[in-house]
Amino acid sequence: MIPHEMRPLCLSRMLWFTGILLFICLSGASGNTAPRFNMSSAFTLPEDTPLGDWVFKLVAMDADGDELYYTIEGDNANYFAVDHRTGNVTLNRKLNYEEKRTFLVDAGVTDNKNVMVYKKLTIIVTDRNDNKPIFQDEPYFTDVSENTPVGSPIFNVLAVDDDSANAGRVYYSIEKVNPNNAENHQLFNILYNGTVVLNGSLSYNNKSTFYRIEILAKDGGGLLNGAFIYQNSTAYLSVTVVDVPDLDPQFLGEPYIGSIPENSPLGTSVVQVLAIDGDKDVNDIIYYSITNTTSLFTISNTTGVISVSGNLDREGVPGEEVQLQVVARERNLNIYHQVAQVSTIVTIGVTDINDNTPQFYWCADYPACNFTGSPEDNFTGDIEEHASARTPVADLNIAAYDPDKGSNGTFQLYLQGPDALAFSVSPQKIVNEGVVQVLVRQPGLVDYEKKPTMTVEIVANDTGKATDCCSFATVTIHLADINDHRPEFKKSDYKLSVLEESPPGTVVSSNITATDPDSGLYGEITYQLLPASILSTFTVNEISGTILVANGSKLDWGIRSVYYATLQATDGGNLTGTTQLEISVIDINNNAPVVTGSYNVIVNEGQDNIIVEIQATDKDDPDTNNSRLQFEILPGEFSSNFTINPDTGVLKSKGPFDREAIPLELNGKVVVTILVHDLGIPQLNTTVNVTFLVEDVNDNAPRFNSSFYEFSVQEGLSGVFVGSVEATDADQTDINNRISFLIVESSVGSNNFLINSICQTFGSCQGNLRLGPGVEFDYDRMQPKFFNLTVQAENSDFGGHVDVDTAVVIVNVLDVNDESPSLVPSPPQSIEVLENATLNEVVAVLEATDVDTNHSLLFQELAVICFKGSASAGNVCQKWFRLESNGSLLVNSTEIDYEVCDLVELSLRVKDEITEMGDPYSKNETLKILIVDVNDNPPVFLNSTGTFVAIPDYPVGFQVAVVMAKDDDSGVNSVISFKLSRVVFISDTGLERDYENLFKVQTTVEEDFYAGSIQVASNLDGSLKGRYQVTVEAKDHGIPPLNSSESLDIFTVDQTYRVKLEFSATLKEVQDNSNAIEIALRTATNSAVYISAIKEASSNFRASGKTVMEAYFIYKNGTALGDELVTKFIQNSPEQLKQLLGMGLLLIGPVDVTEPSRDNMLLGVIAGLAGCVLLLFLIMILTVIGMKKSYTRKLKSLKSLKVASTFSATPMQQGPAIPGTNQYNKEGANPVLGFTLDPIMDLGFEENPSFEVASLNSLDENMVDASESDPATPAVKHHKEDAQCQPNDREEPLKAALESHKKAKPKPEGLNRIANKPILNTTDV
Repeated sequence: MIPHEMRPLCLSRMLWFTGILLFICLSGASGNTAPRFNMSSAFTLPEDTPLGDWVFKLVAMDADGDELYYTIEGDNANYFAVDHRTGNVTLNRKLNYEEKRTFLVDAGVTDNKNVMVYKKLTIIVTDRNDNKPIFQDEPYFTDVSENTPVGSPIFNVLAVDDDSANAGRVYYSIEKVNPNNAENHQLFNILYNGTVVLNGSLSYNNKSTFYRIEILAKDGGGLLNGAFIYQNSTAYLSVTVVDVPDLDPQFLGEPYIGSIPENSPLGTSVVQVLAIDGDKDVNDIIYYSITNTTSLFTISNTTGVISVSGNLDREGVPGEEVQLQVVARERNLNIYHQVAQVSTIVTIGVTDINDNTPQFYWCADYPACNFTGSPEDNFTGDIEEHASARTPVADLNIAAYDPDKGSNGTFQLYLQGPDALAFSVSPQKIVNEGVVQVLVRQPGLVDYEKKPTMTVEIVANDTGKATDCCSFATVTIHLADINDHRPEFKKSDYKLSVLEESPPGTVVSSNITATDPDSGLYGEITYQLLPASILSTFTVNEISGTILVANGSKLDWGIRSVYYATLQATDGGNLTGTTQLEISVIDINNNAPVVTGSYNVIVNEGQDNIIVEIQATDKDDPDTNNSRLQFEILPGEFSSNFTINPDTGVLKSKGPFDREAIPLELNGKVVVTILVHDLGIPQLNTTVNVTFLVEDVNDNAPRFNSSFYEFSVQEGLSGVFVGSVEATDADQTDINNRISFLIVESSVGSNNFLINSICQTFGSCQGNLRLGPGVEFDYDRMQPKFFNLTVQAENSDFGGHVDVDTAVVIVNVLDVNDESPSLVPSPPQSIEVLENATLNEVVAVLEATDVDTNHSLLFQELAVICFKGSASAGNVCQKWFRLESNGSLLVNSTEIDYEVCDLVELSLRVKDEITEMGDPYSKNETLKILIVDVNDNPPVFLNSTGTFVAIPDYPVGFQVAVVMAKDDDSGVNSVISFKLSRVVFISDTGLERDYENLFKVQTTVEEDFYAGSIQVASNLDGSLKGRYQVTVEAKDHGIPPLNSSESLDIFTVDQTYRVKLEFSATLKEVQDNSNAIEIALRTATNSAVYISAIKEASSNFRASGKTVMEAYFIYKNGTALGDELVTKFIQNSPEQLKQLLGMGLLLIGPVDVTEPSRDNMLLGVIAGLAGCVLLLFLIMILTVIGMKKSYTRKLKSLKSLKVASTFSATPMQQGPAIPGTNQYNKEGANPVLGFTLDPIMDLGFEENPSFEVASLNSLDENMVDASESDPATPAVKHHKEDAQCQPNDREEPLKAALESHKKAKPKPEGLNRIANKPILNTTDV
């Protein structure tokens, strides 16, 4: 009896087991179909797809509507994660185009009722611009000789970009050159292949000796994370300039000027010249020499010291200086195999010493004297006795000369000798040379009657010493006798008077006479009034000496109250005697005041407190008002500048004079008119002009007319006039207002200009600014484009004080179009053009630049080269594009085709139409035009010559046909997916029937095409006779997608052509020889052999030991061989027959084929269901009986297990349930055995959904029949006979578990006792 508490458990287990059996029976009878995929077999994924993103979806259909379970398997399955319910696939591992561009995965789907259905998916990874160009073999260093020709390659750099297409193309450019300036940036160029080329000249001395070039490697750009980006990297090339001997030496410290005293000893050093090698890093040895002929100086060839080598006499050296031409020569030849040398002029002045005494020379014509004759020391001259003082002695012709210079040639002259007191010498000091005269000093000592001949000695002294100093000349003077007795009056003066306005002839005096002791002619006396001006008023009788009035109207006391005259008596020898006459005019008051003298006063500018006293007289009687005088200043231009004392006539200035305040036309003259009047009635007056001549003082600085000037000069010109600045000086004399201009040296670029002064008008000068000789500006390379000069105007008063003014002069350099244009960027970046671009579409606008400010640029197309891949495509692309003169690139053709040409290289250049000088063209550039593929080509099926055959025994997934197609597009546009659009069966009788899901197609990627493998998708009907017409559609992945289709025929071979071959060998032997058997059969029949089954021959009771092989023999034309033809062919092939007989071939015959009708199939299903129900009741009855019989034993076993568990040393292990036992899944222990079974022990019966498990009499006897196609399952036969009748070589599972446990570890003593009890016999369980 079953205990009450166990009944529900036993009943539930019994019902569960019964339900499983019923489900298995119903499933076998219902014919559940497997799911099938309904999706593309190829997917394109960018490599930058983020992890976790949805990438595609697995889509399958199940005709029974069962819930589907999806999976992805294969070596590359770890790239994806799949939602097993929805089929959504996300990216689980990062893609990398550079590592793997395409790979396969197996997509699986199952409905958990049929075997897993697989579909191969092709994953195409597309490239993204995720890699930078990487420079190879860094760092970069190179040495370049300074004379390397322009255009020479100096280094090669290489950058590699692992990306593909345009993103993997590397373009190089030079970003920066240190030292960083415009000239250095153009000094180097880099070609498309990474070759760095010298683009300008190097100079070790005049330019930098080291350059650091920053090179940018940039790819052609591409998509990354949804954006179009460019990747780049930077490398640095260090260029060291190597000096070569290409320059002449250079003198330091020029100009060389020295001096040395005359008569210096031989070997005396004068000056040292120094030259260095112009090539700083070569530093060759320098030798010196003097090239012009001289005997006075020599030079050390190694040190450059110039020393005295001859007798130096300043007086013998023309110009008092010697100019030497010194050559400095390098020891070694330069790179041109020439002598490297340079010359300079050394000027040596010979200074004077006092080594000559002055000498006297006879010189009739002094300016023409050259003092080359012999000096004289005796001279003779003549003079009259009693000659006046400072009268020179005649006919001496004396000249003195001292060849020394300066103070050494300056000498003093004086007289000595017996008559030295009577004469003097003139001049008393002479510098170098001069005329010497002897003058009368004391006329009284020159007396013929006392001494007719006189002698003096002239002394010339140039040292100031009393001895060893002088030269001497003796002068002999001959006196000439003269009439030396004069007439004499009794008195020396006489006072006379006469009324004013006395009539002519009035006798003033008649008794004044003279006497002369001389006799003869010298004693005869005649009278004469002196001066001659007195004769207009008075006259004298020549013989008697009577004084008379000559013109009474002139006797005006007011004008002249006293006349002074000299009465001269002359003898026959023209000697005279005189007496002074004072003739007083008696006043009648009729004269106006008379100013005495004229007043011209010279004063210095700025002089103050100037006083001038005006003197005036009145001829009227001084004792009356008629002769009393008053002074005043008449109004005038300068009257306000003076004051005058009205009584004394003292004129004073109010302040200092300013020469510049005086009008220029007055030439510094200030005139003040003074009125002098008497106090008589009527009042009489007179005027006098007082003239002040103001001497100019340099008290005004020059002033520029403008403080700012701006001029312009064109680049490339030398020595041209730039502009003029003007300045004025308010000073009014030439010496003070003459202006000199100079450029302040601190001005940047001042050494490029010269300025000279031209004074055009009084006090106004002009400074003409011009470029220096050899100075040319380059507008494009200079920075800034102007010069900021400070020009200074100055004058000097020759006393050391200099007044200056400054002005700013901006000289703008004007650009001349002399530079070639260039493309920007250079080289131009590649462009992409779709092959379906529209006509006249602008695909690019090129840009160019010209450093000239004024330019007109035109683009010119030079050549077009076409490529397909790396090979030439001929001239197919010549007219595809048109380059406009403005740089616009237009589509010129509708025939652009990526498939014939994918790269167009357009050679072009830029021309500057208004270039004035130089090359108007840029360098030739190449524009790469990448033709981008568009989806304009549908897939094209490739010809297939095979015939396809289907036999009923083909398993699901077996390939029955292959189609091939290719797409001329590229990239994703060329990816092809196949699908079956229609399957129609056409019977031999002509009837047609559509089938679905009978075949499937799987797309695979081959080397240059795509293949579509047409496979069996469900079991084929072996009774059909005819052909399947399968329409295959090939569709690309472009946008929009293009497709094409092709139909093919698959001929059916029905089961009547199934041939049976019986062998005497065992099943294993036939299986082992199956390949050899197939080859022999194929060779004998010349057909394709398909083996559908290998099984043991049928026997009612036991194995017969024979094996049957069933096979089809098919030809490519769709026909098949029957058993008779197969037999015939084998018999006609003795060698193959022998082989087959040796492998046990017994007979060949047909296979019995029964074609069930629909009624028979229905009856079979009903019979199967009835059998299942009967079997279910039988099992339930047997189960109840067995449980009742062993209930008592099981209860005892449970009690024993409880006791035994208290002795267990190890905890219970958990593990999966073990088939064939009652082990619980959670507890991990068999309640019957009472100990834990090892869950990892392989008992040889894995659970598999594909196994059909038959439960026979008890849980201990299970038989698993597996599909023959599953290699993971042990080779267990699957026959229609009962499982009990089949041999079973497996060990009983529970027994194996017990034995394993015994070997694994010893049991506790109590447990061993329980295990040895009879109640635990496995048969009972």
